[in-house]
Amino acid sequence: MPSKFTVLTPELHAYLVEHGARQDDLLLRLAAETAELGGISIMQVSPEQGALMNLLVRAIGARRALELGTFTGYSAICIARGLAPGGRLIACELSEEYAETAAANIEAAGVAERVEIRIGPAAQTLRGLPERETFDFAFIDADKPGYPEYYELVLARLRPGGLIAVDNVLAGGGVVSERDADVKPESLEAILSLNERIAADDRVDIAMLAIADGLTLARKR
Repeated sequence: MPSKFTVLTPELHAYLVEHGARQDDLLLRLAAETAELGGISIMQVSPEQGALMNLLVRAIGARRALELGTFTGYSAICIARGLAPGGRLIACELSEEYAETAAANIEAAGVAERVEIRIGPAAQTLRGLPERETFDFAFIDADKPGYPEYYELVLARLRPGGLIAVDNVLAGGGVVSERDADVKPESLEAILSLNERIAADDRVDIAMLAIADGLTLARKR
């Protein structure tokens, strides 16, 4: 059977971003400034990821959202812009420095009233939320060794029909070839473990997408 997979060359990716991800001046500036941080800028979501999450949040009418790993704020802005009127995003970030940068960018984007940045370990933040508080959408993009725990904590607080988006599920190709992995061994182990868990989890409907470094969507049944 012929393959339906098109290899995404740099040229094709540029075309995809130009035609499929609407970046305003604020997002373009944010992306450029983050790129100046060097290699660590790889932690920022790609433009097409941001566009997809904004669309998904709008499509499900999300009002309450979670983000684990905010970095400089690109993904938080995309999520916040997609929330229904009166919506709120709780953005978890471990680094005070990144949280400060993200807050400034979120303010510049005009969505500060929709976003609450909580500094500290994401698992601790999740456990500290009121027991009855539920969410419509969650984006997991924090430290990879914590992924299995984050998934369970988030799923427990997701409403039926809510969506979880898990980033970096391909680990730079490490999920099929360890020598290609761009993460540490403990991170790869956690990603592999979570991928297997989600694939067999009858609590959710799933789709793993070949976008950026892999994005798994899980809809709570």
